[in-house]
Amino acid sequence: MDSHAAEFVVAARRALADTPLQAAVKRATDTAARKRDLAMFAAGRDYGEALRQQSAAARHRALSQLPDLLEQAEARLTANGATVLWAVDAAEVCQHVQTIAAQHGVRRVTKAKSMISEEVGLNDALIAAGIETLETDLGEFIIQLAGEAPSHIVTPVIHKSKEAIRDLLVERLDMPPTDDAGTMARFAREHLRAAFLSADMGISGGNFIIAETGTLCLVTNEGNGRMVTTLPPVHVALVGIEKVVATLEDYALLTQVLPRSATGQALAVYTHMINGPRRPDEIDGPEALYIILVDNGRSAIYGTDYAEVLGCIRCGACMNACPIYEATGGHAYGWVYPGPVGAVLTPLLTDLQEASPLPYASTLCGKCKEVCPVDIDLPRMLLDLRRDLVNAGHTPWLWAAGMRGWSLAARSPRLFDAAAHAARIGQRALPDGRKLPLGPLGGWTASRELPRIAAQPFRAWWAAQEKAQSHDDEP
Repeated sequence: MDSHAAEFVVAARRALADTPLQAAVKRATDTAARKRDLAMFAAGRDYGEALRQQSAAARHRALSQLPDLLEQAEARLTANGATVLWAVDAAEVCQHVQTIAAQHGVRRVTKAKSMISEEVGLNDALIAAGIETLETDLGEFIIQLAGEAPSHIVTPVIHKSKEAIRDLLVERLDMPPTDDAGTMARFAREHLRAAFLSADMGISGGNFIIAETGTLCLVTNEGNGRMVTTLPPVHVALVGIEKVVATLEDYALLTQVLPRSATGQALAVYTHMINGPRRPDEIDGPEALYIILVDNGRSAIYGTDYAEVLGCIRCGACMNACPIYEATGGHAYGWVYPGPVGAVLTPLLTDLQEASPLPYASTLCGKCKEVCPVDIDLPRMLLDLRRDLVNAGHTPWLWAAGMRGWSLAARSPRLFDAAAHAARIGQRALPDGRKLPLGPLGGWTASRELPRIAAQPFRAWWAAQEKAQSHDDEP
């Protein structure tokens, strides 16, 4: 998927003017955030926070041992009968899948939700090779019909209202008009069932791989995941190299915080633990299982100050808590991963300069770290990315000149007092006192009110208090 992160400001303004989008995203994120809090702290806040910190430790353990765990996972998966392939970039992922499809005579593919497949543009590659490719997660199925990209990593159709989905299904699939969500879901399920039964290959992502057992783990809420991974004769799983965990015990921790943070459930409806292809004494499952371990920029992050972001378990809680995401929706971020984690991941996985607006798409309120089930310090990394942009010289000259002037004034009491005095006089001259004139300065107050400048600076007030105190102390 091509990145359009450079267009964030324009896309955000467009989203802010889209009233139906605003209503749909706010309703969904408010509900998700509320359910997350109820689920995480159902047994008390201390218990929930302890679970977060234990889960964070599990991810830190895995990342600290990542090279060794990847080798262990490959050995265990291979011993379990899976074929393990490695892909350094998006092109190699697509080539692997096309080669597998050619070897097995695949003409139709059904897919469970996979952000990696979005990241590498797999659907387009398969369709270009003449392979019919169908998304089967209900949300992904809807946006595939609409020709759109996901706007959220857990609920990809969060930006659409029920009425918009109804109209799409009526238009594209001749669904009898209805406003009942259950009827719409049932119609889509019946449409997909024939595809499940006729697919030659199923493609999924992978939430985790347990290194000690060679187990692929999937967490889903729809039966499509099980259909995709068991009915077709070939199953291909695309898994980022960072998704490896050390032990079954670590997985048991993470599979508790993931559904609580993502959907407010104590446990997902379906928790798949796949230990290999169908064995001779088994009656279902794929005849062949391929695990493609995907790098695509992750190893370049590993070992840097940003390695912590690789611990993300893709729950979407940071998006549901973020005021910027709530205002703009996911498409404004311009790539696969929106919200706070996307504002960090996209510059790191694509190009920092091209994605330069994203580190600034944050109020730095800290809510994303507060709700992260593995306690990733996203605000710190957003600040560090801003620093990297400045150090790389990617700063508008007017902003750089203004900051140099501010730095000079802030280090000189006389200059600071003079600037504050001038600002007080200038503020009185503004028409409403809270907006700067149009032009270079007007952009700042186009969406903010100018803070009122105190009639008396704090330092002057302090000096007056000190002077009054000294007079009181005189005999």
